[in-house]
Amino acid sequence: MIASAPTRQPARTDLSALKFNQVTVVFVTLLAVILTVPALTLVLGAAMLIGAVAPDLSPMRAAYRLLGPALGLKPEVVEEDPRAHHFAQGVGGSFLLASASFTLAGLPIVGAVLGVTVIALAALNLSQKICVGCVMYFQYRRLRYQLLKR
Repeated sequence: MIASAPTRQPARTDLSALKFNQVTVVFVTLLAVILTVPALTLVLGAAMLIGAVAPDLSPMRAAYRLLGPALGLKPEVVEEDPRAHHFAQGVGGSFLLASASFTLAGLPIVGAVLGVTVIALAALNLSQKICVGCVMYFQYRRLRYQLLKR
């Protein structure tokens, strides 16, 4: 009897979860920047980094699963590799942690600029479906491939 190789399932991404995350990032970060509450960006940034590193443990995913149905959101799952989105989420989370750190260190203008940057990029993704973090991921992969090919 010959064992066959396991069939690999195509990677999937829930577009509704991505939209939920982007709206959450925009509103929570906007609130944090306007009210100068670095604890909000600290918690959101940490939640985003957890989701980037360990998607199954993502607090954002848990919030989506809990609140999504109450908000009338239905899963919109597509066959798309989520790694670029995880990378983008990690970049956004890093910016938010830096925003909180600068604000706590007495540099609220720098913290606000980083927070507004995250807001702008999340809003761009939400409104135009342009994920700058995803572009960064694919450029990194391309550069890595070219370097390793040598």
